[in-house]
Amino acid sequence: MEKLRISATGRRKTSVARAILVDGNGAFTINGLDIAAYLKRAPLVEHAREALSVTEMAGKVSVVCRTSGGGLTGQAGAVRLAVARALTRLNEDFRKPLRHGGLLTRDPREVERKKYGRPKARKRFQYSKR
Repeated sequence: MEKLRISATGRRKTSVARAILVDGNGAFTINGLDIAAYLKRAPLVEHAREALSVTEMAGKVSVVCRTSGGGLTGQAGAVRLAVARALTRLNEDFRKPLRHGGLLTRDPREVERKKYGRPKARKRFQYSKR
């Protein structure tokens, strides 16, 4: 019997994650650590696991992720997208519920660059009439 090994890439802000689905008992590791130990906050853990709960695959496959760049929130979003993409490669029937939940859409928001002559990207220095 062939072993299950499906990989996919996800991105969010400046974070990049590569998720690999393998046969297993539902273990979820990111950069060699358990997901709860790596992401530290429960909402981020739920966010990253969302694709598994929508497709009811939690506990049926194990997920191994490598992620880099950005912060924990961006990395959690990148992991979520990577897992969702890997699940669609596993079973095309998962595409509809994942799409309906908005899990296959890459979040396009990025940090806006700082402009010269301003203190931040959009903020302006205080105007003084007199």
